[in-house]
Amino acid sequence: MQKGNILVVGNSGVGKSTLINAVLGEEAAQTGFGIEGTTKRLEIYESDMVPFRVIDTVGFEPSWIKEKMAINAVKKWSKKSTEEGNEEKQINVIWFCVEGTSGKLFPKTIENMSRATKYWPSVPILVVITKSYSVPEREKNIELVNNAFAQMKHHLKNFKKAIPVVAAPYVLRDDAVAAPEGISELIGITNELLPEGMQAAEKDIASFILNRKRAMAQSVVAVSTASGVVVGAVPIPFSDALLLSPIEIAEINALAWIYGLKNNDESKDFFSSIVEVGTASAAARGAISALKLIPGINLGTAVLNAVIAGSIVAAIGEGSIYAFEKVYLGEKTLQDVDWVKKIIESKLSDEFKQKMEKILKSTTNNTDKESIVKKILAALLSSEK
Repeated sequence: MQKGNILVVGNSGVGKSTLINAVLGEEAAQTGFGIEGTTKRLEIYESDMVPFRVIDTVGFEPSWIKEKMAINAVKKWSKKSTEEGNEEKQINVIWFCVEGTSGKLFPKTIENMSRATKYWPSVPILVVITKSYSVPEREKNIELVNNAFAQMKHHLKNFKKAIPVVAAPYVLRDDAVAAPEGISELIGITNELLPEGMQAAEKDIASFILNRKRAMAQSVVAVSTASGVVVGAVPIPFSDALLLSPIEIAEINALAWIYGLKNNDESKDFFSSIVEVGTASAAARGAISALKLIPGINLGTAVLNAVIAGSIVAAIGEGSIYAFEKVYLGEKTLQDVDWVKKIIESKLSDEFKQKMEKILKSTTNNTDKESIVKKILAALLSSEK
């Protein structure tokens, strides 16, 4: 099947690369697909799992020369793609990226995009509001986008929708993480806007979106595990998991958000059961005690506690991903409280302790925190569920 082409435009620093990684996956390959002589200021990426490739412009800033080069590269690509024999290189959708944390979002960038994309008067435009961490500001940003495009009198009238996104987890504080979001919607709408012969089947795009949700969920666990390692390493006694409660609550809420689940009256028992197992249960206390008593481990208290704390957070995260995914797929419900307790407890079982023993034995007092996190994630996070 012929792939669609998505053009990504926006100012430097707006987060285009992070967005592309979130959509295609960090393993997406940079491709040689292109039109000779037009790709000097363009980078092209694709993944076998998604029905479109992404053409990334370098950015319209910071210097006038770089801005001019970026615009000219897009103009050359667009002009040549309309010539006979280059039909498969025509742009099918434009992602126009603006930064949600910026007070002045558009005029100059809209002008640049208009000049760069004038050869595609009928191509649908999706405005991607990046770094959209503030939920209250999202509606205001969407309104700003809608008003800006309503004033346009030429091809930018083909604006379809503004989509706020968080492309990577962002730690707001110990007990709050802005989870990746908006990516699934962006993938789904982009697929719908492609020409009919390029669109992925509904089941295929659903499978791809599930894959991306899983990857984004694991990125949340990675951030949370790092926080757990930091908390564990502080010079205070670490005798139980209660110190990890704020981190785990933030982790669980962020993971649930990725799968479209909210912590409300209907789901509070389901959520609280996960937290309880991770902080106050016999399983958590038993795991911590067992790891502290493994013979042959000669680690200082700070390093030992860092490994244990990070491991508990990672295990709870992995169990939560599994549970939330089952609910998302309709295989379980938020009323299956006893089931979710058993799932989380199983993540702190003898198998968990065996994995942690290997990590502890391969760790020294000189092992840095980043390396500890990598060891934990490699041991605990499954690539597939």
